Amino acid sequence: MFLPLVGCVIYIITQVYNKRDAEKITSDITHIINPTKKIKDLERQLEFSESYQNRVNLADAYLENKDYNNAIPNYLESIEGNTQNDFYVIKQLIECYFNIEDCESAILYAEKIMTHPEFKKSRSQFLYGLALEKIGKIDEAERNLKAIDVRYSFYDERLILAKFLMSKGKSGEAKDILSEVFEESKHMTKPNQRIYRATIQEVEKLLSEID
Repeated sequence: MFLPLVGCVIYIITQVYNKRDAEKITSDITHIINPTKKIKDLERQLEFSESYQNRVNLADAYLENKDYNNAIPNYLESIEGNTQNDFYVIKQLIECYFNIEDCESAILYAEKIMTHPEFKKSRSQFLYGLALEKIGKIDEAERNLKAIDVRYSFYDERLILAKFLMSKGKSGEAKDILSEVFEESKHMTKPNQRIYRATIQEVEKLLSEID
């Protein structure tokens, strides 16, 4: 009796478990190669079950596909009538509005969550700063942009911050940030070196120009 039971367990682990993993990996690869399939699948899922999570998942897929104009109404509908500030959805809305250059809306939604503990030193705060710059609120913009200057993270954003400071005649501060990013790049993992290769190359270029 014991041996057949062991056999069943081994079969489940080696066949069923691995098959499920293989199916998930295959599905993920398909969605990467054909992102519109992922969206269509999520649209069908939402039609089948109209839920908050299904709508947010669809909105996320639109955002991932840079289809901001379709992402926004889905995010808005997901929080319609919600008396609580949904931090996740609102930060996604900030990303969408900034990318379609609707800075007023990006600022409006950023100010809804700016007291949330996760807002500080986040990409949402950084986008808030960039939106403030675009409407001419330079001092407020600088305060919020500088919050992103965190060592061993936000490499792209810190490059943008350095460019912002250079444009305001603060080359010394910009050089300090660029130098830090360049030094940190020497300790990056190989995957990060590939991901941020163009960023580090631009950092080096700007450093040579400042010198």
